[in-house]
Amino acid sequence: MTLKQRFPFRFGTSSYIIPADIIPNVEYLKDKVDDIELVLFESDEFSNLPSQADIQRLKELANEWSLTYSVHLPLDVYLGHPDRADRERSVGKCLRIIDLTHDLPKSAYVMHFEAGLGVDINGFSEDEQQCFTAALRDSLALLLKGTYEPASSFCAENLNYPFELVWPVVEEFGLSVTLDVGHLEFYGFPTADYLKRYLPKAKVLHVHGTVDGKDHNSLSHLTPEALELLMGELVLQPLASRVFTMEIFSEPDFKSSCEVMERFV
Repeated sequence: MTLKQRFPFRFGTSSYIIPADIIPNVEYLKDKVDDIELVLFESDEFSNLPSQADIQRLKELANEWSLTYSVHLPLDVYLGHPDRADRERSVGKCLRIIDLTHDLPKSAYVMHFEAGLGVDINGFSEDEQQCFTAALRDSLALLLKGTYEPASSFCAENLNYPFELVWPVVEEFGLSVTLDVGHLEFYGFPTADYLKRYLPKAKVLHVHGTVDGKDHNSLSHLTPEALELLMGELVLQPLASRVFTMEIFSEPDFKSSCEVMERFV
């Protein structure tokens, strides 16, 4: 059974399901999903950024198979860093990805609000929290000034700290939300409360399970009550353009996750 075009949302997964580059993954997934999360990164040692020929092929596949792409901006960007030079470098990385993917049919840009490599925002004092959110405002102003993409296409993702810390910034700039239900369960946040508060602004959902203290595993390892709750809310708050990304990274996890989702068709 294929689950493509079987739900009242865009059913998707990541661009790393089979052990290959992005194009072979999209070829593998094209008849199975509606949306593919492009997980892109660039460093001095390694880069998986698609070439112009790759971008053209991604466009062709999208047009032929009614695909959209949710573009995950790089993980090593720190939009809430206290140093402005670091923020400018982070914004620059994001803008290069945005420019590269400009012509693709996109559902959203997924972004993390972080303060630095290994920095635990949960340990911030009130003053440090204010500096963090002020830094985010500065970065977002730079980012939105540097692109023609609408603010609503950028979706801030909930991470390991309470999302209400950055929610005023999300509202102020007119951003959308990536509601990561796997993170809610993994870090022990109240999933029902988050769904009620943030689902109306969520253009993207990330869903995955936890095994041996590690997330981003098959949906067969997600708390069944959490998945039932999520699917119930999606019935109550339907949005055809919303993306449901099974954020997993292997073919066995993909297949077992699809088996879990079959019962909700």
